[in-house]
Amino acid sequence: MKPFQFKQFNIDQSKEVFRVGTDGVLLGASSTVKHAATILEVGTGTGLVALMIAQRNMAAKIQAIDIDKKAVDLAAKNFKNSPFNNRLHVFLQDYRNFSAEEKFDLIISNPPYFEQNESVKDSVARQQIELDFPILIEKSAELLAEEGLLSVIIPFEAGILFEEICSKSGFYLIRKIQIYGIKGGNPKRLLLEFGLQRKTVLISNFVIEQSPRKYSEEYLKLTEEFHHFSK
Repeated sequence: MKPFQFKQFNIDQSKEVFRVGTDGVLLGASSTVKHAATILEVGTGTGLVALMIAQRNMAAKIQAIDIDKKAVDLAAKNFKNSPFNNRLHVFLQDYRNFSAEEKFDLIISNPPYFEQNESVKDSVARQQIELDFPILIEKSAELLAEEGLLSVIIPFEAGILFEEICSKSGFYLIRKIQIYGIKGGNPKRLLLEFGLQRKTVLISNFVIEQSPRKYSEEYLKLTEEFHHFSK
């Protein structure tokens, strides 16, 4: 497959690994990363989100894990070929069995969100087979630093369930971005950030397309340091 070109790095892709998509770009560009020194990405795929975060936070050390060896090999290649390679490390790892010597300032994930079904296309990356919401949330509560954040992007309709599980695991919602695919449409995604300390919740809306195939000004502004396209 043709590599996906960003301004400071390229993403080699494969038909066997979940490709670059808008969800990953939004997560990598929108998540709160400024003060995070230690970051863990769960389910890295091509390594896109980790690379975007490495570009945004030049001091962060980032670990990425995936349960799929083909994804790990691809992410390792993309990390090695990037200008941030000395701060990026990827491991073949089941999150359920993951352990670390230090806790993380940020745990970030674009998790599988479909219930298990008969489709075989990107099944591990898209379906809750190896990583479901309770596993992601409960494990993150163990690994997160006291002032750390858990940042995810999920379908809008999964938001209530995700927030309920987080609450039971001791997380507090800190930030919610309701993402609309097109102006005037229904919300499609949620970018949610949780912490272990109660804080004022910041809620905002974000529109990807102003009209069909025309990106909104806010999307162009958000991604201007990554994408090559112009207005």
